[in-house]
Order: sequence, then structure tokens, then C-alpha cells
Amino acid sequence: MDARRVELSALQAEIAALRRACEETPAPAEDATRGQKSFQEIYQSDSEGWESSKDLRSHLGHLESEILFLSTLTGIKIRNYSKKTKDLTSTEMTEKSIKKVLQRHRLSGNCHMITFQLEFQILEIQNKKSLSSVITDLNIIMEPTEYSELSEFVSRAEERRDLFMFFRSLRFFVEWCEYRKRTFKHFKEKYPEAVHLAEGAASSCMGVRSASQPGLDVHQGGWAQARKGGNEEGGGSSAPTWFEVVIVWRIQIDDEGKVLPKLDLLTQVPQRVLELDKNRVIETAPLGFRNLLGVLGIEATLESLIKLLCTEEHARSRH
Repeated sequence: MDARRVELSALQAEIAALRRACEETPAPAEDATRGQKSFQEIYQSDSEGWESSKDLRSHLGHLESEILFLSTLTGIKIRNYSKKTKDLTSTEMTEKSIKKVLQRHRLSGNCHMITFQLEFQILEIQNKKSLSSVITDLNIIMEPTEYSELSEFVSRAEERRDLFMFFRSLRFFVEWCEYRKRTFKHFKEKYPEAVHLAEGAASSCMGVRSASQPGLDVHQGGWAQARKGGNEEGGGSSAPTWFEVVIVWRIQIDDEGKVLPKLDLLTQVPQRVLELDKNRVIETAPLGFRNLLGVLGIEATLESLIKLLCTEEHARSRH
């Protein structure tokens, strides 16, 4: 816009100078006609320039709206971008109507909370019939994160020089991380005494503790609780025994870039509880947990497990 204002000011100054010249020296009719045409050409040229500027602004606005839409849809935002081009066409290629160009691209951005920098090269070869493009080099720089799964994935994407896989997998990986965070936070707020997050909501593990002596049974892939009162062997009462399970929720990226959640159940129980578990329920609990995931899904399975392990005192505090 500043350049346009400068150009407009220069034209206005030129028009003013022409008017003063006309006032000082009366021109013949032919010169006056030529001057009028010149003035009309200047005005028309200026109007056309403004029309092209409006078209350019409209086009830029359209592109910005598309970028905003894609950023909202994918969560990926590009902050900085630069491009350098080098012509590698030789004299022999020119004679054969072949053009060879090397493009060097650099960009930085973020996908939600994960930031990245990319440097890659694209080699373009064009002839009379076709145009081919291939990525010849890819370097990915990730800011340090707590997600160890990303390191191996980034190395694999660099080795394959696969930009599409990187952006696609990164998007789904971050979405799964956000879903895990929201889910853990939800259960921590709903069951604050039973649920423990050692590393906060961003943790990959969630502990569920029960201050009771539970006897657990599994019926058709579901959980049922049969509480045992007192000390069966001694016939008297005993102090509560802590029974805890840990849900480990990993987010894996396979060789093809597909993002998959993997949940496992670990049990942490005293030796005395294991001795009382004659039906090996605790030993088979991880398998029952995985079966239940396939039937109910993640949230419903975690809800069932937490309710199962919560003591009656916790249950009464909810009502």
C-alpha cells in the first residue's frame, strides 16, 4: 500500500505540473487534444492498477481463509517459510528441452503443543511431456517433548523422506494425546480419592487404588466385585489392604505411520492378597481388561474398573 501511495502521489504531482504548464503556455488545439488523451491514459492506467491491487487483495484474503480452515481442521500451523531455487539445467538438457530445478524449503510451525522445523529439498525435472518431482533430502527437528514415541517415528519419516506421512501421523498422534489427557483429567476430577496421576493429566499412566480386600471375578468379559470381610484365615478383622492397578496408555505409530492407542493393565497387590486369590483373578486381570476394551471402548472400560475398585465409602460420598 505504501508503494501504491508513492506512485499515486507521483502521478498527482505530474498532473499538477501538466496543468501549470497548460495555464502558463496556451497550447494549440492539437496539443490540447494530445494532452487530454495523455491525461486520460494516466487516469485509466492508475484505475487499472487499483483494480489489479483489489484483485490481489481478494486473492490473498481467499488464500488466508483457506489456510485458516486447514489449520483449524488439522491443528497444524506454519509460522515461517522460505524457499530457494537453483537451476541445474545443463546445456545438453536445454538442447533436449529438459529443465532441472532444485528447490530448498525451510519451514517451522506447530501442531497444538508440539513444535517442529523442517528442511527438505525437491528435485523437479520437466520435459515436453511430463513433470516429475521427488524429495531428495528431509531433515526434521522437533522440540524436546515427553513423548518418546515421536523420536523413532521422526527417524523413520526422515529415512523414507515421507512428508505426507509425517504431517498425517503427527496430527493423529497429537489428537490421541489430547484425548488421553482429557480422559485422565475427567476421571481424576470425578474420583479424586481413588485416581492418581503421578505426572499430572499429561501422564501416560493412571493409578487406581482401593483400600479394601477385594475379591474380583470376571464374567463374560465383564467385571464383578465380591467383597470379602475380615480375615478368612484367622476369623477376625484386619486392617485394610491397599489394592492398586495401573493403566498404562501408550500411543504407538506403526511402520506405515498409522497411529494406534495401546492400553495395558498392571496390578500392584501385596503378597497376602495374591495368596488369597485362589481363582487367579488378579493374574488374568490384564487379559480381561483387554477383552473389555474391545467390547466397551476406552472410557466405559475405565469407568467400570474405577467403580469396581472404589470402596463403598467412596461410593457413598458420591451420593
